[in-house]
Amino acid sequence: MLSNNTSRAHTPALQPIVPGIVGWRNVFVNLYYINEQEVAGIGRPWVLLDAGLPLSAAHIQEYAAQLFGPANPPQAILLTHGHFDHVGALPDLLEAWPTVQAYTHPLELPYLTGLSSYPPPDPTVGGGGMAAISFLYPKKPLDLGSRVKALPDDGSVPHLPGWRWVHTPGHTPGHVSFFRESDRTLLAGDAFVTVKGESVVATWQQKQEVHGPPAYFTPDWEAARASVELLAGLEPEVAATGHGIAMHGNELRRQLQELRDHFQTQAVPTKGRYVGHPAVADDSGVVSVPPPVIGPWVKGLVIAGLVGVAVAVLRRRDKESG
Repeated sequence: MLSNNTSRAHTPALQPIVPGIVGWRNVFVNLYYINEQEVAGIGRPWVLLDAGLPLSAAHIQEYAAQLFGPANPPQAILLTHGHFDHVGALPDLLEAWPTVQAYTHPLELPYLTGLSSYPPPDPTVGGGGMAAISFLYPKKPLDLGSRVKALPDDGSVPHLPGWRWVHTPGHTPGHVSFFRESDRTLLAGDAFVTVKGESVVATWQQKQEVHGPPAYFTPDWEAARASVELLAGLEPEVAATGHGIAMHGNELRRQLQELRDHFQTQAVPTKGRYVGHPAVADDSGVVSVPPPVIGPWVKGLVIAGLVGVAVAVLRRRDKESG
């Protein structure tokens, strides 16, 4: 539940997930405020999961102050992965909270310490507006230096003793999800989502249903399949994901198991840059990526351009010969 000090004007923007976890949808991506005492309140310790879009730091801080009081920074910032929509406000937040440490999987560190960009998105997959414009999304890595470090090797989660992190790669090499065994609460990031992430319309309407990871940003489909299988095996009671509305109970488990059982047909594109040819990465970042796929619209532009050039050449010849 929300604190009694939470402004009524802003309460609808904050969505309680389960006791101790409140979510905020930052345009189209979710981040979560977590405290182990189950009820937000002034002065209580808390942890932030993911950091939203660029230019959103002021809103993230505002809602944190409503929940936990001003001048009460999080004990840590946990990251499911380092894509721009999950870490966009992180530099500003770390500047505002100089004592706060961010944590991620070791294989995500290259993309957060300036060593490597992620594999390029594939705008030809997914069949929606979010996918089509993915080539415009920020691609350069952040360089957070020592302000970001690896999660503990033993699976424990800093400042959240009842939780563990699990490696769920595929969407990114070091993607992680967070699980609380006591009530089977799963914070899954983009390992799977509860809205069709490739579609502008579905994202706007927030139609609640389990889908695979956003296709345009997923460079390893076999790893993504294995991650969904792992998470389905946890049989979560609630799943709050990076995109979409949290889902609960039997319907969540049914849809997640269906995604696991039919991942190839439900989630994997029939064609695409990374279909059957995953990007390769190691602890230094991206090692290799397959060549891009030229989509039909690109082919159309190329053909139209070639026809235009041919027509111009023929016209010039006619003029010269005449």
